[in-house]
Amino acid sequence: MTQYITYPNARAEVFSFTEVGDVHEHHIMLHVTNIESTFLQQLDAILDAYQDIITNKLPGTVAVFKRYFLSDSANQADDVAAADTSDCAKSFIQQAPLDGSKIGMWVYLMKGAETRYLPSELYEVKHGAYRHLWNASAHNLAANSEYQTRLLFNEYIMQLTQEGCTLANNCIRTWLFVNDVDLNYGGVVRARNQVFFTQGLTNNTHFIASTGIGGRQQDPNVLTQMDNYAIAGIKPEQIRYLYAPTHLNRTSDYGVSFERGTRVDYGDRSHVFISGTASINNKGEVVFPKDIIKQTHRMWDNVEALLNEAECTYDDVAHIIVYLRDSSDYAVVSKLFQERFPDKPYIIVLASVCRPTWLIEMECMAIKKSSNEAFEKF
Repeated sequence: MTQYITYPNARAEVFSFTEVGDVHEHHIMLHVTNIESTFLQQLDAILDAYQDIITNKLPGTVAVFKRYFLSDSANQADDVAAADTSDCAKSFIQQAPLDGSKIGMWVYLMKGAETRYLPSELYEVKHGAYRHLWNASAHNLAANSEYQTRLLFNEYIMQLTQEGCTLANNCIRTWLFVNDVDLNYGGVVRARNQVFFTQGLTNNTHFIASTGIGGRQQDPNVLTQMDNYAIAGIKPEQIRYLYAPTHLNRTSDYGVSFERGTRVDYGDRSHVFISGTASINNKGEVVFPKDIIKQTHRMWDNVEALLNEAECTYDDVAHIIVYLRDSSDYAVVSKLFQERFPDKPYIIVLASVCRPTWLIEMECMAIKKSSNEAFEKF
Protein backbone atom coordinates (compact mmCIF):
# COMPACT_ATOMS: atom_id res chain seq x y z
CA MET A 1 0.00 0.00 0.00
CA THR A 2 1.33 3.44 -0.93
CA GLN A 3 0.25 6.65 0.77
CA TYR A 4 0.93 10.16 -0.53
CA ILE A 5 1.46 12.96 1.96
CA THR A 6 1.76 16.61 0.98
CA TYR A 7 3.49 19.26 3.08
CA PRO A 8 3.94 23.02 2.47
CA ASN A 9 7.38 22.54 0.91
CA ALA A 10 7.76 18.77 0.56
CA ARG A 11 5.92 15.60 -0.36
CA ALA A 12 6.28 11.99 0.72
CA GLU A 13 5.51 8.66 -0.94
CA VAL A 14 5.09 5.97 1.72
CA PHE A 15 4.98 2.24 0.96
CA SER A 16 3.84 0.15 3.92
CA PHE A 17 4.02 -3.61 4.46
CA THR A 18 1.90 -4.45 7.49
CA GLU A 19 0.24 -7.63 6.33
CA VAL A 20 1.84 -10.18 8.65
CA GLY A 21 3.85 -10.52 11.83
CA ASP A 22 4.86 -8.07 14.50
CA VAL A 23 7.37 -6.22 12.35
CA HIS A 24 5.99 -3.59 9.98
CA GLU A 25 8.11 -2.18 7.16
CA HIS A 26 7.87 1.19 5.43
CA HIS A 27 9.82 2.68 2.54
CA ILE A 28 9.56 6.43 2.09
CA MET A 29 10.75 8.76 -0.66
CA LEU A 30 10.87 12.40 0.41
CA HIS A 31 10.98 15.17 -2.20
CA VAL A 32 11.25 18.95 -2.00
CA THR A 33 8.48 20.85 -3.77
CA ASN A 34 9.74 24.42 -3.40
CA ILE A 35 12.83 24.11 -5.56
CA GLU A 36 13.53 27.85 -5.52
CA SER A 37 14.36 27.81 -1.80
CA THR A 38 17.89 27.64 -0.36
CA PHE A 39 19.55 24.34 0.49
CA LEU A 40 19.04 24.82 4.23
CA GLN A 41 15.37 25.57 3.65
CA GLN A 42 15.04 22.44 1.51
CA LEU A 43 16.82 20.39 4.16
CA ASP A 44 14.44 21.72 6.80
CA ALA A 45 11.47 20.85 4.60
CA ILE A 46 12.68 17.25 4.23
CA LEU A 47 13.45 16.82 7.93
CA ASP A 48 10.18 18.45 9.05
CA ALA A 49 8.23 16.08 6.81
CA TYR A 50 10.21 13.10 8.10
CA GLN A 51 9.62 14.13 11.70
CA ASP A 52 5.88 14.44 11.11
CA ILE A 53 5.78 10.98 9.57
CA ILE A 54 7.53 9.19 12.43
CA THR A 55 5.69 11.20 15.08
CA ASN A 56 2.15 11.43 13.73
CA LYS A 57 1.72 9.20 10.68
CA LEU A 58 3.79 6.14 11.69
CA PRO A 59 4.34 6.43 15.45
CA GLY A 60 6.59 3.80 16.97
CA THR A 61 8.65 3.29 13.84
CA VAL A 62 12.43 3.63 13.82
CA ALA A 63 14.78 4.41 10.96
CA VAL A 64 16.84 1.48 9.76
CA PHE A 65 18.58 3.16 6.84
CA LYS A 66 18.58 6.60 5.22
CA ARG A 67 20.11 7.75 1.98
CA TYR A 68 20.40 11.46 1.22
CA PHE A 69 20.67 12.34 -2.47
CA LEU A 70 22.53 15.65 -2.72
CA SER A 71 23.15 18.06 -5.59
CA ASP A 72 26.50 19.30 -4.21
CA SER A 73 27.91 17.09 -1.46
CA ALA A 74 31.00 19.23 -0.90
CA ASN A 75 28.81 22.10 0.27
CA GLN A 76 25.90 20.16 1.71
CA ALA A 77 26.98 16.95 3.46
CA ASP A 78 28.20 18.66 6.64
CA ASP A 79 24.92 20.54 7.01
CA VAL A 80 22.92 17.33 6.64
CA ALA A 81 25.09 15.43 9.14
CA ALA A 82 24.75 18.28 11.64
CA ALA A 83 20.98 18.53 11.22
CA ASP A 84 20.24 14.79 11.33
CA THR A 85 21.70 13.43 14.56
CA SER A 86 19.45 10.36 14.71
CA ASP A 87 20.93 6.90 15.20
CA CYS A 88 20.72 4.82 12.04
CA ALA A 89 22.87 3.91 9.06
CA LYS A 90 23.04 7.09 6.95
CA SER A 91 24.36 7.38 3.41
CA PHE A 92 25.26 10.77 1.93
CA ILE A 93 26.00 10.83 -1.79
CA GLN A 94 26.07 13.40 -4.56
CA GLN A 95 23.44 12.15 -6.99
CA ALA A 96 21.37 15.22 -7.70
CA PRO A 97 17.58 14.75 -7.76
CA LEU A 98 16.56 15.61 -11.30
CA ASP A 99 13.32 17.35 -10.35
CA GLY A 100 15.37 20.52 -9.81
CA SER A 101 15.66 20.21 -6.05
CA LYS A 102 18.90 20.11 -4.07
CA ILE A 103 18.06 17.15 -1.84
CA GLY A 104 15.95 14.01 -1.69
CA MET A 105 15.81 11.14 0.78
CA TRP A 106 15.00 7.43 0.86
CA VAL A 107 14.14 6.16 4.34
CA TYR A 108 13.59 2.55 5.41
CA LEU A 109 11.52 2.38 8.62
CA MET A 110 10.48 -0.54 10.81
CA LYS A 111 8.16 -1.01 13.74
CA GLY A 112 8.74 -3.86 16.17
CA ALA A 113 12.54 -4.00 15.98
CA GLU A 114 15.36 -3.15 18.39
CA THR A 115 18.18 -1.01 16.99
CA ARG A 116 21.66 0.01 18.12
CA TYR A 117 25.17 0.73 16.91
CA LEU A 118 27.56 -2.16 17.55
CA PRO A 119 31.23 -1.92 18.57
CA SER A 120 32.01 -3.07 15.01
CA GLU A 121 30.33 0.21 13.87
CA LEU A 122 27.64 -1.72 12.02
CA TYR A 123 24.05 -0.69 12.74
CA GLU A 124 22.05 -3.60 14.14
CA VAL A 125 18.32 -4.07 13.62
CA LYS A 126 17.23 -7.01 15.74
CA HIS A 127 14.01 -8.97 15.93
CA GLY A 128 13.34 -12.65 16.29
CA ALA A 129 16.12 -14.91 15.12
CA TYR A 130 17.81 -12.31 12.92
CA ARG A 131 20.19 -9.40 13.28
CA HIS A 132 20.13 -7.13 10.23
CA LEU A 133 23.45 -5.31 9.91
CA TRP A 134 23.61 -2.05 7.97
CA ASN A 135 26.63 0.05 7.07
CA ALA A 136 26.71 3.32 5.16
CA SER A 137 29.06 5.95 3.75
CA ALA A 138 32.19 3.83 4.20
CA HIS A 139 35.20 5.39 2.48
CA ASN A 140 38.95 5.89 2.71
CA LEU A 141 41.72 7.88 1.05
CA ALA A 142 43.91 5.18 -0.49
CA ALA A 143 45.81 6.00 -3.68
CA ASN A 144 43.28 4.97 -6.33
CA SER A 145 39.85 3.39 -6.79
CA GLU A 146 41.22 -0.15 -6.81
CA TYR A 147 43.07 0.25 -3.52
CA GLN A 148 40.17 2.14 -1.95
CA THR A 149 37.71 -0.60 -2.90
CA ARG A 150 39.98 -3.39 -1.69
CA LEU A 151 40.45 -1.63 1.64
CA LEU A 152 36.69 -1.02 1.95
CA PHE A 153 35.92 -4.70 1.51
CA ASN A 154 38.76 -5.79 3.80
CA GLU A 155 37.49 -3.50 6.57
CA TYR A 156 33.94 -4.70 6.04
CA ILE A 157 35.02 -8.35 6.22
CA MET A 158 36.65 -7.62 9.59
CA GLN A 159 33.46 -5.91 10.80
CA LEU A 160 31.41 -8.94 9.78
CA THR A 161 33.89 -11.25 11.51
CA GLN A 162 33.31 -9.36 14.76
CA GLU A 163 29.63 -10.20 14.41
CA GLY A 164 30.22 -13.87 13.66
CA CYS A 165 29.45 -13.40 9.97
CA THR A 166 31.24 -13.74 6.64
CA LEU A 167 30.97 -11.89 3.36
CA ALA A 168 29.97 -15.06 1.51
CA ASN A 169 27.32 -16.31 3.92
CA ASN A 170 25.75 -13.16 5.30
CA CYS A 171 26.16 -10.14 2.99
CA ILE A 172 23.00 -9.65 0.94
CA ARG A 173 23.46 -6.28 -0.79
CA THR A 174 26.15 -3.70 -1.56
CA TRP A 175 26.17 -0.28 -3.18
CA LEU A 176 29.38 1.11 -4.67
CA PHE A 177 29.38 4.80 -5.57
CA VAL A 178 32.22 5.69 -7.90
CA ASN A 179 33.53 9.21 -8.40
CA ASP A 180 33.95 9.61 -12.19
CA VAL A 181 32.68 6.13 -12.97
CA ASP A 182 33.96 6.17 -16.56
CA LEU A 183 37.50 6.58 -15.26
CA ASN A 184 37.47 4.69 -11.96
CA TYR A 185 35.02 1.81 -12.34
CA GLY A 186 37.67 -0.51 -13.75
CA GLY A 187 39.65 -0.32 -10.51
CA VAL A 188 36.52 -1.05 -8.49
CA VAL A 189 35.82 -4.13 -10.61
CA ARG A 190 39.36 -5.47 -10.27
CA ALA A 191 39.38 -5.03 -6.50
CA ARG A 192 35.97 -6.62 -6.03
CA ASN A 193 36.87 -9.58 -8.22
CA GLN A 194 40.06 -10.17 -6.26
CA VAL A 195 38.44 -9.84 -2.84
CA PHE A 196 35.52 -12.06 -3.79
CA PHE A 197 37.86 -14.79 -5.05
CA THR A 198 39.72 -14.80 -1.73
CA GLN A 199 36.38 -15.11 0.09
CA GLY A 200 35.20 -18.08 -1.98
CA LEU A 201 32.77 -16.04 -4.08
CA THR A 202 33.01 -17.27 -7.66
CA ASN A 203 30.79 -17.96 -10.64
CA ASN A 204 30.45 -21.52 -9.32
CA THR A 205 29.24 -20.40 -5.90
CA HIS A 206 27.50 -17.04 -5.90
CA PHE A 207 28.17 -13.30 -5.79
CA ILE A 208 26.26 -10.49 -4.02
CA ALA A 209 23.47 -8.26 -5.30
CA SER A 210 24.93 -4.82 -5.98
CA THR A 211 24.67 -1.46 -7.64
CA GLY A 212 27.90 0.06 -8.99
CA ILE A 213 27.09 3.58 -10.10
CA GLY A 214 28.43 7.10 -10.42
CA GLY A 215 28.32 9.13 -7.23
CA ARG A 216 30.53 11.69 -5.54
CA GLN A 217 31.42 11.84 -1.87
CA GLN A 218 32.03 15.10 -0.02
CA ASP A 219 35.82 14.74 -0.35
CA PRO A 220 36.83 14.65 -4.06
CA ASN A 221 39.75 12.35 -3.14
CA VAL A 222 37.26 9.62 -2.22
CA LEU A 223 36.88 7.62 -5.40
CA THR A 224 34.72 4.82 -3.98
CA GLN A 225 32.07 4.93 -1.26
CA MET A 226 30.27 1.79 -0.09
CA ASP A 227 26.98 0.97 1.64
CA ASN A 228 26.15 -2.60 2.56
CA TYR A 229 23.62 -4.89 4.23
CA ALA A 230 24.07 -8.30 5.86
CA ILE A 231 21.93 -10.64 7.94
CA ALA A 232 23.21 -12.58 10.93
CA GLY A 233 21.17 -15.70 11.62
CA ILE A 234 20.23 -16.33 8.00
CA LYS A 235 20.60 -19.87 6.60
CA PRO A 236 21.88 -20.68 3.08
CA GLU A 237 18.58 -22.31 2.14
CA GLN A 238 16.79 -19.02 2.77
CA ILE A 239 18.74 -17.22 0.04
CA ARG A 240 18.01 -17.64 -3.66
CA TYR A 241 19.87 -15.87 -6.48
CA LEU A 242 18.06 -14.57 -9.53
CA TYR A 243 19.29 -14.86 -13.12
CA ALA A 244 16.41 -14.37 -15.64
CA PRO A 245 18.45 -16.10 -18.39
CA THR A 246 15.90 -15.31 -21.10
CA HIS A 247 16.70 -11.62 -20.64
CA LEU A 248 20.11 -11.36 -18.96
CA ASN A 249 23.47 -13.07 -18.90
CA ARG A 250 25.73 -13.86 -15.95
CA THR A 251 27.72 -10.80 -14.96
CA SER A 252 30.91 -12.86 -14.91
CA ASP A 253 30.55 -13.22 -18.69
CA TYR A 254 31.86 -9.67 -19.02
CA GLY A 255 34.29 -9.71 -16.13
CA VAL A 256 32.29 -8.35 -13.19
CA SER A 257 31.05 -10.10 -10.07
CA PHE A 258 27.60 -9.36 -8.74
CA GLU A 259 24.22 -11.08 -8.72
CA ARG A 260 21.35 -9.70 -10.79
CA GLY A 261 19.06 -10.12 -7.81
CA THR A 262 18.59 -11.97 -4.55
CA ARG A 263 15.50 -13.31 -2.80
CA VAL A 264 15.59 -13.83 0.97
CA ASP A 265 12.82 -15.99 2.42
CA TYR A 266 11.49 -15.78 5.97
CA GLY A 267 8.69 -17.65 7.66
CA ASP A 268 6.17 -14.89 6.95
CA ARG A 269 7.55 -12.82 4.05
CA SER A 270 10.17 -12.59 1.32
CA HIS A 271 12.50 -9.73 0.47
CA VAL A 272 13.74 -9.32 -3.09
CA PHE A 273 16.73 -7.12 -3.87
CA ILE A 274 17.14 -6.21 -7.53
CA SER A 275 20.60 -4.95 -8.44
CA GLY A 276 21.24 -2.00 -10.68
CA THR A 277 19.73 -3.12 -14.00
CA ALA A 278 20.03 -1.50 -17.42
CA SER A 279 19.13 -2.15 -21.05
CA ILE A 280 21.10 -5.34 -21.65
CA ASN A 281 20.35 -8.67 -23.33
CA ASN A 282 21.29 -12.23 -22.42
CA LYS A 283 24.50 -11.95 -24.41
CA GLY A 284 25.73 -9.04 -22.32
CA GLU A 285 25.15 -6.51 -25.10
CA VAL A 286 23.77 -3.01 -24.65
CA VAL A 287 20.31 -2.89 -26.24
CA PHE A 288 19.00 0.22 -28.02
CA PRO A 289 22.04 2.51 -27.72
CA LYS A 290 21.26 6.25 -27.84
CA ASP A 291 17.50 5.68 -27.44
CA ILE A 292 16.37 6.57 -23.92
CA ILE A 293 12.76 5.48 -24.41
CA LYS A 294 13.59 2.03 -25.75
CA GLN A 295 16.31 1.57 -23.12
CA THR A 296 13.80 2.40 -20.39
CA HIS A 297 11.32 -0.18 -21.66
CA ARG A 298 14.00 -2.86 -21.99
CA MET A 299 15.23 -2.07 -18.47
CA TRP A 300 11.68 -2.50 -17.15
CA ASP A 301 11.39 -5.85 -18.96
CA ASN A 302 14.64 -7.06 -17.43
CA VAL A 303 13.63 -6.07 -13.90
CA GLU A 304 10.21 -7.65 -14.38
CA ALA A 305 11.84 -10.92 -15.46
CA LEU A 306 13.96 -10.92 -12.29
CA LEU A 307 10.92 -10.16 -10.13
CA ASN A 308 8.93 -12.92 -11.81
CA GLU A 309 11.70 -15.41 -11.13
CA ALA A 310 11.37 -14.42 -7.47
CA GLU A 311 7.60 -15.02 -7.73
CA CYS A 312 6.92 -11.28 -7.46
CA THR A 313 5.57 -8.53 -9.70
CA TYR A 314 5.92 -4.78 -9.76
CA ASP A 315 2.93 -4.71 -7.38
CA ASP A 316 5.27 -5.99 -4.65
CA VAL A 317 7.93 -3.32 -5.19
CA ALA A 318 8.50 -1.06 -2.17
CA HIS A 319 10.74 1.58 -3.74
CA ILE A 320 12.65 2.35 -6.95
CA ILE A 321 15.81 4.38 -7.54
CA VAL A 322 16.43 5.50 -11.13
CA TYR A 323 19.83 6.66 -12.38
CA LEU A 324 20.23 8.84 -15.49
CA ARG A 325 23.49 9.64 -17.25
CA ASP A 326 22.12 12.70 -19.05
CA SER A 327 19.94 15.20 -17.16
CA SER A 328 18.26 16.24 -20.43
CA ASP A 329 16.51 12.83 -20.47
CA TYR A 330 14.70 13.58 -17.23
CA ALA A 331 11.49 14.99 -18.72
CA VAL A 332 10.99 11.94 -20.95
CA VAL A 333 11.88 9.40 -18.26
CA SER A 334 9.82 11.15 -15.59
CA LYS A 335 6.74 10.99 -17.81
CA LEU A 336 7.34 7.31 -18.53
CA PHE A 337 7.64 6.47 -14.82
CA GLN A 338 4.61 8.54 -13.88
CA GLU A 339 2.58 6.58 -16.40
CA ARG A 340 3.98 3.13 -15.49
CA PHE A 341 4.38 3.51 -11.70
CA PRO A 342 1.89 6.12 -10.47
CA ASP A 343 1.65 4.41 -7.07
CA LYS A 344 5.29 3.62 -6.27
CA PRO A 345 7.84 5.57 -4.22
CA TYR A 346 10.67 6.40 -6.60
CA ILE A 347 13.32 9.02 -7.22
CA ILE A 348 15.22 9.89 -10.39
CA VAL A 349 18.78 11.11 -9.86
CA LEU A 350 21.78 12.12 -11.93
CA ALA A 351 24.37 9.32 -11.91
CA SER A 352 26.42 7.83 -14.71
CA VAL A 353 25.96 4.12 -15.35
CA CYS A 354 29.08 1.95 -15.57
CA ARG A 355 29.02 1.72 -19.39
CA PRO A 356 28.86 5.01 -21.33
CA THR A 357 26.29 3.58 -23.74
CA TRP A 358 23.84 2.85 -20.94
CA LEU A 359 21.66 5.90 -20.52
CA ILE A 360 19.53 4.64 -17.62
CA GLU A 361 19.61 2.13 -14.78
CA MET A 362 17.24 1.25 -11.96
CA GLU A 363 17.24 -0.78 -8.77
CA CYS A 364 14.42 -1.76 -6.46
CA MET A 365 13.36 -3.81 -3.46
CA ALA A 366 10.19 -5.88 -3.21
CA ILE A 367 8.39 -7.34 -0.19
CA LYS A 368 5.86 -10.15 -0.44
CA LYS A 369 3.79 -12.08 2.06
CA SER A 370 4.74 -15.75 2.17
CA SER A 371 4.50 -18.72 4.49
CA ASN A 372 7.27 -21.22 5.07
CA GLU A 373 7.22 -23.07 8.37
CA ALA A 374 10.80 -24.23 7.83
CA PHE A 375 12.09 -20.69 8.43
CA GLU A 376 11.85 -18.33 11.35
CA LYS A 377 9.58 -15.32 10.85
CA PHE A 378 11.10 -11.96 9.93
